[in-house]
Amino acid sequence: MKVARLILVTALPLGAQDIAPRDSERDPVLNALLQDEAAAEAPLLLDITGSPLDLSDPFEGEPESVGPTAPLAEEPAAEEPAAEEPADEPAAEEPAADEAAGGETFEVFALLPQGNDQPYGTTYLPPFEEKAAELGLNLNIVNSGYDGEQQASDCEVAVAAQPDLIILWPAVGDQVRPCLEAAEAAGIPVTVTNSDLIPEDQELSEAYSGPDTYGQGVSSAEMFCEFAGSDDVGIIMINGATGNSTAIDREAGFEDTINEQCPNVEILDRQPGNWNKDDSQLAASEMITAVGAENIGGVYAADDTMVAGVVDALIARDIDPAALIITSIGNTVLGNPLVIDGQVDGTVFQSSSWDGENAAVTAHEVLTGEPGERIVKFMPSVKVTAENAEDPDVAPEW
Repeated sequence: MKVARLILVTALPLGAQDIAPRDSERDPVLNALLQDEAAAEAPLLLDITGSPLDLSDPFEGEPESVGPTAPLAEEPAAEEPAAEEPADEPAAEEPAADEAAGGETFEVFALLPQGNDQPYGTTYLPPFEEKAAELGLNLNIVNSGYDGEQQASDCEVAVAAQPDLIILWPAVGDQVRPCLEAAEAAGIPVTVTNSDLIPEDQELSEAYSGPDTYGQGVSSAEMFCEFAGSDDVGIIMINGATGNSTAIDREAGFEDTINEQCPNVEILDRQPGNWNKDDSQLAASEMITAVGAENIGGVYAADDTMVAGVVDALIARDIDPAALIITSIGNTVLGNPLVIDGQVDGTVFQSSSWDGENAAVTAHEVLTGEPGERIVKFMPSVKVTAENAEDPDVAPEW
């Protein structure tokens, strides 16, 4: 490696040329040095007298011992500045459930008469809870087991907790007014799911979502009238729990339609089946005895759980269910196979998943919307007979 040297050229004082040595008088060593420099094609530097400068190293020669001379380290080549890599941007986080609903969360009490102890509740709850979480509803769910007094007690606890809203599925429709009045006095809005309030209590709630229970009774009766034609038919009725608004509405819808569309159909007897198969089997057996098997041409049951009990009662009395006209409501895992087999003539599809999901959606609409008229949402009621009982659109859910 070549080492650059700094050579200082100093101007001599005037007259210095008189004392400058001639070339011939130079030291032979200097001449040799100059020759060597020329051989190396180094430029010849002259002082101001025109004489060559002494380029010899003033430190040339063996230095006193001061330790080994370290070799000159090569300077590292200048590195190109590394291109700055953009800092990793943090991954976008999935919005939390409450953020998806606008960042708000709400405390909600759900007063239900059933849960995982009933087939319907088992398939109602998952979509209800999932949609509630998505919308930022923090649920506190209690199950009264269709006990009106228990639900009244549950309501007192709910009102005392001062939630943002109460979702009510009435256990006994004509026993919930005190609960509604207490919630109104505390400024807590109430929405109703699955089974609407009796007409005189509806003004105390903000909304209802669920089946059109009166309309379901109408649909079941319309199928019955179609199957009966102009024949005179005596029938027995199995209704739901006494005082339950769904039972009341379905019974009214069925009976009103029979009277209007096929007055040739006569209701001979009726009993509650309490939404229970065993209770319904017992009630049907008692009515068969009371009115006489020979007088019964058909049966209406307010849901498929109860119609399954009726079928068992008929078979136990050696009566072929397929020989009668039988309609129901629900299109459940119990009722749908009976329609396919021809033991039941028709039922009405009810979606428990629609019911649960819309209970949450409707509550959220009330919490985030402007006050107005009472909201009413009815699920579609689809008639199911042997012709469409196996269609995927009406596959039983409960």
